[in-house]
Amino acid sequence: MAAPVSFARVRPAGRPPFTVAYERKGAGEPVVLLHGIGHHLQAWRPVCDILAASHEVIAVDLPGFGASPALPGDTAYDLPTVVPLLAAAFAELGLERPHVVGNSLGGLLALELGRVKAVRSVTAFSPAGFWTPAERRYAFGVLRGMYAGAQALPEPVVASLARSVVGRASLTGTIYAHPGRRSAEAVMAETRALREAPGFAPTLAAGRGVRFTADVPDVPVTIGWGSRDRLLLPRQGVRAKQTIPGARLVRLPGCGHVPMNDDPALVARVVLDTVAAV
Repeated sequence: MAAPVSFARVRPAGRPPFTVAYERKGAGEPVVLLHGIGHHLQAWRPVCDILAASHEVIAVDLPGFGASPALPGDTAYDLPTVVPLLAAAFAELGLERPHVVGNSLGGLLALELGRVKAVRSVTAFSPAGFWTPAERRYAFGVLRGMYAGAQALPEPVVASLARSVVGRASLTGTIYAHPGRRSAEAVMAETRALREAPGFAPTLAAGRGVRFTADVPDVPVTIGWGSRDRLLLPRQGVRAKQTIPGARLVRLPGCGHVPMNDDPALVARVVLDTVAAV
């Protein structure tokens, strides 16, 4: 059963206050979950109950996505801005160096949080930032196409498509290897989240020059990559391992770009193994 969505008002030093939405459940060492661009915290629900059996789980809507409002004024969505804001949000939620898990954009943010020693461990599923220029242009083109499709399709059409396996595949087949396993309600909600995300365009614009090139020493890091990732191709995982030599690289057989729904048990196992390594 999903935990109720709550809201925290964060007042970072030297920056305007902002609001984040989050779900919190379970007890034990805290594990924070960060979603990808255009998605929302509900992407993690297939694994939340498994993780919450032994840990406190906090799934966060990134600023400008899901139920979290846009950042105030002209606040940038680049890494140097968003990473400290997330650290401030953790502090507001009473989390001191939590374990952090991220997917795609959330994986990149998790690695950056690990690099600045703001977290105890990092598990990153298909993290952004290990692309070549051509691979980045391809991924951004696909994302823009998904965003344009979400904008163009009326809600009744989305609802009609979501009722069938073929329709769910047309809406989410780019990010899931098994889109038919996603419920109609979940597909409708994430299509709406993409369509209504004020952070999508500025985040994509801020990512044009992003590449993750730093090591993450002294923090346990696991990088998981789906064998059927059609957005960020699996070979990028090899580059991630070369960039972070101490990281554990785990292949996720039969999983797509967002593996939490494709194989919840495997994703949870990878997370728990990383947390246990601390």
